[in-house]
Amino acid sequence: MTFSDTLRARLETAQSVCVLTGAGISAESGVPTFRGEEGLWKKFRPEELANFHAFIRNPDLVWEWYAYRRKLIHEVKPNAGHYALVELERRVKEFTLVTQNVDNLHRRAGSKSMVELHGNIERSYCIDCGAIVEELDIDSLTKAPRCVHCGGLVRPDVVWFGEMLPREAFSRAEQAARHCDLFLCIGTSAVVYPAASLPYTAFDQGAFVVEINRERTELSTRAHESLLGAAGEILPQLVSCFSHQEGNTP
Repeated sequence: MTFSDTLRARLETAQSVCVLTGAGISAESGVPTFRGEEGLWKKFRPEELANFHAFIRNPDLVWEWYAYRRKLIHEVKPNAGHYALVELERRVKEFTLVTQNVDNLHRRAGSKSMVELHGNIERSYCIDCGAIVEELDIDSLTKAPRCVHCGGLVRPDVVWFGEMLPREAFSRAEQAARHCDLFLCIGTSAVVYPAASLPYTAFDQGAFVVEINRERTELSTRAHESLLGAAGEILPQLVSCFSHQEGNTP
């Protein structure tokens, strides 16, 4: 892909980069959307299972569904777009990756400076004492586990329907958007708020906003550059335009 001279100049001089990723980058790895479930799960809509009341009503059923989802996610791997963002993190002085995805593919690829707005399907926590469970083997459990500290129910650490985004996570994301000089919006329709507000926050603070998506979105007319195509193809080319900056690991 050919980039404009303006974009190339911005890439060469960017000191602080904020990236927002959505389902599009995960779809390129084959992560399903869970809107077309197989077998037993065809009976349910995601909204019927991914909510707190459903979990309290039937924790074992919800837990089994998440074990099924996690199994599907484990069968896919990070793609070239994920790895390009890892390389970008190494090349710029300040970098924050904000993701709406819960599939853990960014971490598996090697990204470190991350904000997971909607949580991470690999983590769980107790609904009573809040204890985080990092190493829980979800796949081997047929029933919702209990907390080893207090005996409370343990739930997946993801944002369910009807729940607010974690305040601290969104605050970090918003701060990164306010202070970056380059904002990349990748694989998201940019219509689900409050995450969709981040590119506009960056724009209002004077950042150069670049959209990378397979289709045009509401952001396309506002972004300084809108690059249509697969993130796995565009991002490696984009990152190659960045040079290593002083203070970063070569």
